[in-house]
Order: sequence, then structure tokens, then C-alpha cells
Amino acid sequence: MHKRIIIYIVSLIVCLVAFSHQARAQFKSEAFKQTYNEPGDTLSASDTTEKLFSFKEYFGGLAHKNEVKIGVMFAGSLVLPGTAQIYNKDYWKLPIVYGGIGALAGTGGYYLHRYNKTKKSYDAYSASKLEYENTYGVEYPYEAPFVDYKAKTTGTWLMVGAGLMYWGSLMDGVVSFKSDKDPLPGRATLYSALLPGMGQIYNGELFKVPIYWGGLLVSVHLLANNDRNYKRFKRIHNEASSPGYTGNVTAETAKWYRDVYRRYRDYSIVATALVYLLQVIDANVFSYMHDFEVSEDLTMSIEPAVLAPDNAYALRSTGPAYGQNAFGVRIGISF
Repeated sequence: MHKRIIIYIVSLIVCLVAFSHQARAQFKSEAFKQTYNEPGDTLSASDTTEKLFSFKEYFGGLAHKNEVKIGVMFAGSLVLPGTAQIYNKDYWKLPIVYGGIGALAGTGGYYLHRYNKTKKSYDAYSASKLEYENTYGVEYPYEAPFVDYKAKTTGTWLMVGAGLMYWGSLMDGVVSFKSDKDPLPGRATLYSALLPGMGQIYNGELFKVPIYWGGLLVSVHLLANNDRNYKRFKRIHNEASSPGYTGNVTAETAKWYRDVYRRYRDYSIVATALVYLLQVIDANVFSYMHDFEVSEDLTMSIEPAVLAPDNAYALRSTGPAYGQNAFGVRIGISF
């Protein structure tokens, strides 16, 4: 068996070496140095690398001195909420954005601080009670302080509202962005990034929305279920590892299920991320292909051709035939 594997490996190496020697003649070095610009054109985007984000371009756009791409506008508004509305000249929306985010976040922070304050008082009481009862062996004479769980709920929902206001400012910036191209690939991409499936709706591909939403719902359901079971068996394992445990599940069994559900939870996270990224990529790609049409006249032509000396290297790079005309076949496909 090992001899056979060694023979396979040696054969593969020989084939690769032989192919690389023959393939050297198939590709002339100039083929990897060519450009696709017109002669004298040094500004074409084909051979240039554009910056993904430019502060000069972005702040120039905010001052309405130049136009910016929708991606640049969106990236800036992620850090500076409301700047998308400034670029789109929707100044009347700024009080709504800043007032809404500030009021909701400030009020939510107040309620959460109130909850944390009462919770710390209760934790301090619990520690004092435990120490007193262990020391004196009698019940602690003071009543437990009140923990404001309602403040926690209220503060959490207010912070969620602030997040939704922030998300709404981003979505409004993308919706209000002015462009002559429709559909705009950047808009479709950001739609799907902000709200899964919206990019497909923008591209006119409604049939894809149930597919992606179904994939996301299934992935999120599995994620929640696996996380719940992971935490359950983690708790059982901790209890089974402590003295005085009387449960039916042993520590070893709980540990095995804990690790299994943790692995399944991780797989669910990956699946959710993949479905989300797939629908974003789908919205971007198919918005670019919106104007791409395939004619019903799909034909293939095969005809003889003469290879001139300039491309004779494709046949061989050395020898007496180099620099001479050669005959071949040209295959063309039109659609």
C-alpha cells in the first residue's frame, strides 16, 4: 500500500515537472505585463487602484464641493450619524436624528444606571447577610433592598430604540442618495446589508426573498436552540461537579452534551453569517447584471485561422518555426 502511494506521488511530481517545462512555451512573459488602456491613456480605471475611503473626498462632499460614492457616504455616516442627511441636503431631518438618538440613549442610560445602582445595593446586602449568618448563626435582621428590574427593562428597550433610530438614519441616507443609475449596485448592496432581502426587492427579484429569509430563520432558530441546550448542559455539568448533587445526569454525560451543543451552536453562527453574506453578494452581483441580456441567437462558429509571427510563441518559443506563420482553428461564440 505504501509503495503504491509513493509511486503515485512520484508520478504526479514527474507530470508536474513535465507540464511546467512544456507550459513555459505557452505563455510569453509579455502576456503578464499587458495593459488594457488606450495608447497614452494613464488615467483609465482599468490599471489604477482606487481608494476605498478618502476623508478629503468625504468632507468635500459634505460641503457640496464634489460628489461622493454611496459607499463612501455610508461609511462616513456609520461613524458620524446624520452626515448622510447633510450630503443629501435633508437638513430638516437632523433634529429628528440627533434628538431621537440623544433622547432615547440618554433616557435609557439613566434607567440602566438606576437598575445597576439598586443591583449593587442588593449584592452588597447579600454579601453582608451571608457573612453575618455564618458568623453569628442567626438570621440577618435587615430587609433586602429593592432591585428595580422594571428600570432594567425600560432602559433596555430605550437603548434598542436608539439603535433603531441610528439604523433608520443609515437607511434614510441610502434611500435618499441621488443617482442617475437604477438599479445602483451600491444601493442594492447596502439595502441587503441593512435589511436582508431588501436588495433583492430593489432588484425586482421578489422570489428570492422567501429563500433567504427562510435560510436566515432556520439558521437563527437552530442557533437559539443549540445555545439554549448548551447553557442547560453547562449548568448541569457545573451542578454535577459540585458535592451534594442528586440529579440523574452524570457530569461526564453533561460535559459530552455541552460540548456537542456548543459545536452545533458555532456551526449555526457560521450558517447564519453565510446566508447573510450570500444575500448581500447576490444583491450586488445581480444589480450589476440587471442590464445584461442574452440574445436568443446563440451561435458558435468554427473557422480556419492563420497565426501570425507575433503570436507564434503560443505554439513554440524556440526552433526554426519561430517567427513563421502557422495554421490553426478559431472558435467564436456569440450571444
